[in-house]
Amino acid sequence: MGRKSSSSHDKPHGHGLQDLKTAVIKQEKRVQSSLCSIVFLVTSLKTICLVLFYYSFSIGITFYNQHLFQHNHQALSITMCHLIFKFILAFLIRQVLECKNQVPRVTLSWSDYIKRVALAGCVSSLDIGLSNWSFEMITVSLYTMSKTTAVIFILFFSLMFKLEKFRWSLLFVVFFIFTGLFLFTFRSTQFNLKGFVLVMTASVLSGLRWTLAQMVLQKNEIGLHNPIDMMYHIQPWMILSLLPLSAGIELQEMATSDQYFRFSLWSVLLTNVGYVLIGAALGFMLEFSEFLLLSYTSSLTLSISSILKEICVLGLAILINNDKITLINGVGLVICFVGVMVHVCSKAIEMNEKSKHNRHFTVEARKMLTKKGFANDSSEDEVELFSFDRDR
Repeated sequence: MGRKSSSSHDKPHGHGLQDLKTAVIKQEKRVQSSLCSIVFLVTSLKTICLVLFYYSFSIGITFYNQHLFQHNHQALSITMCHLIFKFILAFLIRQVLECKNQVPRVTLSWSDYIKRVALAGCVSSLDIGLSNWSFEMITVSLYTMSKTTAVIFILFFSLMFKLEKFRWSLLFVVFFIFTGLFLFTFRSTQFNLKGFVLVMTASVLSGLRWTLAQMVLQKNEIGLHNPIDMMYHIQPWMILSLLPLSAGIELQEMATSDQYFRFSLWSVLLTNVGYVLIGAALGFMLEFSEFLLLSYTSSLTLSISSILKEICVLGLAILINNDKITLINGVGLVICFVGVMVHVCSKAIEMNEKSKHNRHFTVEARKMLTKKGFANDSSEDEVELFSFDRDR
């Protein structure tokens, strides 16, 4: 009778605990849901701000360089000044960070400096130099469309260096982008062959540049994860690579120009130097904004935002610069962006599959440490690690 009475008293008490536990779980889910909403909102706002920050410098430098180089036909020499400015600024920032943190910044040995960074620096300088040079001859819209093909060359060099696996969707990407570019340039009234060859060469070099940069950044033993350190080490090679080309093509014109060395008024010289420094500062901030966007989001976010940025650039080029686009050119534009979107979507699917695989692996590993999905904290699940009778 005593046992029966005790059982009847425990039953409502057990129900009370169960109800309390259910109420706590429901409240916990509501709190988690509200916290997730707040975190999602904050993350979204941060991403939007970073994208707008990136857009302001990327779009700004495109139109600024086009305006500057169509009036000052010393694109390679001005690019040289940009590289020197970026190197000095990166050096000063490194010194400030070193003094503030009391930790020495990474400095590569000569062996690593030549083997790892030299080629990436040489290719980067030619990419930037030829891109800026092409602005003397072509419109912003043709420049933007031509540079879009860099996606193809990044894929090509990534496959060559085994950074990317072959997928059949890559063939569709190549077909769409090249078909779109052909239609965009077909019977264009503002087409310039020399400028087009320059920007397409720069696009090929851009593919190699970013592939080599990825290889440098992924080498953990090198330690060039910080963009300031990367810029500090790569700028000297860029300067040395562009110097012969700049001197050979523009030295005489630069030396006899009344805007720089043979100026008659100090105001003219200071104005032109100011234009050069503004472009250099925009270039530095563009690299910095790209790093911020990548570090807080992902390469997929950067790819998608770059597509939207190029659409904005083309729209502004038509509105501001009166770039003319025919119906066939417009069809080519759409086809080209379809190719880029196919590439971005395939990358998103691939990343999603990798994340699912990683989550599955994590769940399996957790199950090995738990029993039936719960921590093994009961006395039945305890394992005797040492027994005096057994292990003596």
